[in-house]
Amino acid sequence: MCSRKAPREEKSTATMSGYTLSYFPVRARAEPIRLLLSDQGASWTEDEVQIADWFSGKSDLKKKAVFGQLPRFQHGDFDLYQSNTILRYLGRVHGINGSNNQESALIDMVNDGVEDLRQKYGRLYFFDYETGKEKYINDLPNQLSAFEKILSKNSNGTKFVVGDKISYADYNLLDILHCHLDLDPKCLTSFPLLSAYVERLASRPKLSQYLKSEKRNKRPITPKHK
Repeated sequence: MCSRKAPREEKSTATMSGYTLSYFPVRARAEPIRLLLSDQGASWTEDEVQIADWFSGKSDLKKKAVFGQLPRFQHGDFDLYQSNTILRYLGRVHGINGSNNQESALIDMVNDGVEDLRQKYGRLYFFDYETGKEKYINDLPNQLSAFEKILSKNSNGTKFVVGDKISYADYNLLDILHCHLDLDPKCLTSFPLLSAYVERLASRPKLSQYLKSEKRNKRPITPKHK
């Protein structure tokens, strides 16, 4: 009886072709992707697009972008846009998208929750910072409490947002928490699980090395940051 050959795992393709990330010289929506790649030990090429060139029409990439937006992610000859789609793709490639259908769905849910918060954060910085910062910070506990509750349901908050293994949603959550700690360094004071979570993830060796790197720290969080 002939044995069936095991299918090749998609994860193995990560070593076959290089990664290229095209984005502006800021962290913003590309940063969770960078956190994931660095922690997973993947190398990538940064294709830095100047903001002035993008909006002036000098960038050829703007004409190619599927939705007229960045980041753009290339995996060999495979081209992908939309930051959360890129995260989900890398989650599948690197095997960090849940161990079963239920975990995968919960990871998607958390990632969507992060997206909701990221959009609120973006509106504050780009449209309402001067008049809305105080109100935003006062309301922030209502936004963060959901993530504290999610953590508490998984090993009493001692691991990740879902399951026993890090997922692409963890990198997204870590980044948006870093953004808010920059906005208000005391924002996690009332959230012991989230506070410990940030420290725990940031201490992972490869991730810690990236977070301390000069390239990362010279990039502002958004174009509005100095």
